[in-house]
Amino acid sequence: MLPKKIPDSIDVYVGGRIRMRRMMLKMSQTRLADELGITFQQVQKYEKGTNRVGASRLQKMATVMGVTPSFFFHQEGDEPLNTSGLANVQGLNDVSQFLQSREGMDLNQAFLNIADPRVRQKIVALVKAMAQMDEPVLMVNADHPATEATLNS
Repeated sequence: MLPKKIPDSIDVYVGGRIRMRRMMLKMSQTRLADELGITFQQVQKYEKGTNRVGASRLQKMATVMGVTPSFFFHQEGDEPLNTSGLANVQGLNDVSQFLQSREGMDLNQAFLNIADPRVRQKIVALVKAMAQMDEPVLMVNADHPATEATLNS
């Protein structure tokens, strides 16, 4: 039996950027696949970094998603993509992984819709305080009975 091939860290990074942009556009994998003339399973493989995206396909993705191909290689400070810090696929930045999730995208879009910077600062302070709590918090929703959740365990 051959050992399982580990995806290249840059392929995983670029795939994550593809997923993030697709989710920002609220575009399904199927719709992106249709635009590219491929299957949605192929889009899944690109997003996971399992399959590499060729240059012409990346250019077409960029066009469909309204960005330049360099968007998929962007790092902080507009420096070129490098592999330092990307070597361990399992250890990718937690923040990047969260921002690529549905929850992360929804939270960020909602947060950006808050116009008052003081309200945003208070929300950040509240979330930081909640993250430090070790005791259960009572979560109440009008449609569901109250449930307990431990925030930091």
